Amino acid sequence: MRQLLHANLLRNVLFVLLLTGIASSLGYLSYRHPVLRDLTFNTGNSLEPASVAVLQQLKGQLNITVYATKQDARLGDIRKVISAFLSLYQRYKPDLSVQYVDPEKEPEKARAAHIQLNGEMVISYAGRNEHLTLINEQTLTSALLRLAHSTEQTVMYLDGHGERKLDGQANQDMGLLFGAKLKQNGFKINSLNLAIAQDVPVNTRVLVISQPQVDLMTGEVDKLLHYIERGGNLLWLIDPGSLHGLERLAEKLSLQLPPGMVIDPSATGMNVPVTWSLGTNYIPHAITRNFNLLTAFPAARPLSWDENLNWQHHILLEVAGWISHAGIVTPDSIPVFDKKRDIKGPAIIALALEGSDTEQRIVIVGNSAFLSNTFAGNGGNVDFGVNMVNWLSRNDKLITLQPRATKDSNIVLSKRQLTAISAGFLLGLPLLLCAAGGYVWWQRRA
Repeated sequence: MRQLLHANLLRNVLFVLLLTGIASSLGYLSYRHPVLRDLTFNTGNSLEPASVAVLQQLKGQLNITVYATKQDARLGDIRKVISAFLSLYQRYKPDLSVQYVDPEKEPEKARAAHIQLNGEMVISYAGRNEHLTLINEQTLTSALLRLAHSTEQTVMYLDGHGERKLDGQANQDMGLLFGAKLKQNGFKINSLNLAIAQDVPVNTRVLVISQPQVDLMTGEVDKLLHYIERGGNLLWLIDPGSLHGLERLAEKLSLQLPPGMVIDPSATGMNVPVTWSLGTNYIPHAITRNFNLLTAFPAARPLSWDENLNWQHHILLEVAGWISHAGIVTPDSIPVFDKKRDIKGPAIIALALEGSDTEQRIVIVGNSAFLSNTFAGNGGNVDFGVNMVNWLSRNDKLITLQPRATKDSNIVLSKRQLTAISAGFLLGLPLLLCAAGGYVWWQRRA
């Protein structure tokens, strides 16, 4: 009997020691090799891929100073909320340092930093600072994106001929969404009137030309050609119709612009006119990498080119449908394919060019309305445009990634499914419990 007790005691001690050893080993491994998995619905406790990509570009120390009291009359423990939010960024960038300053106890520091609100953050990187008063992932990542630009990024847009203004507020302009997004990402936007300017400024990172409404003068075109000759990067948005003096620019780029408009019959299934070209077939390129958002191009013109050893051509987007040569097609019309005049698709409406012996980059799109204030909100139009500018400015690694899709959390059940579930809980489960209880009673009785 005594031997049996000793054996049981020894077995229990060995079990406790083994369990303690396993727990200690798991704790040590979790400390040295932490593994995190976000199992929440729609991975709501993780950063967007775009935020992670930006953090990966910030080499070196990143400091964030939070000017917040420990308690706020309206928000409560504001430091706790901010700390939990910033911990998501620290997960991907361990050298992100966060410091807290109480503006009530240290008002001199708050005044020196020009703090205006309780909870305001100052982000410091590579000798530059960004202030944030509205704190969420979009605003913080945008601030980090601006800091990631090592030099000033100036985007100029051609003006003076009825072009769409990159900072304009009118429906035909591009400032409310596209221009605002460029500014948010750290680009500086200026207009360029070549009738006044001696030349395209040398600090121009990207020049944007949208469809002019009147002819450019010969001297203005000469300045544009000089900009191209010295290796300038260009985003050219072309609509159907006359080039208004830019024919020489098209010739310089070996660009062919056949007349007509792209007709996309699949657009009718989206309840939009057939004159809208819907972008879904993106050709692999740095601009289109990981990009599968739908884009819409109202009244697009087809693009083609002549082979030229000076340029490498890359197709960005092909659109199904065909090319109508019946002139400008109105959105209300129902065009019919004419075998004698029209051309079968698919049609190329976005094209990237790279200099064969230079680092020059050019993007040409057969439509300018897709980035206008009226149409930029459709699908991924703005993201597609920002990707183009990032690539043109040689910020390939900062190309915008699409946001995480929102999953539908609603469960829709049919009447039959609701009846089955109700019967299961109201009848099936109680009967099952009764049967289990009866079985246990019978076994004990026996």
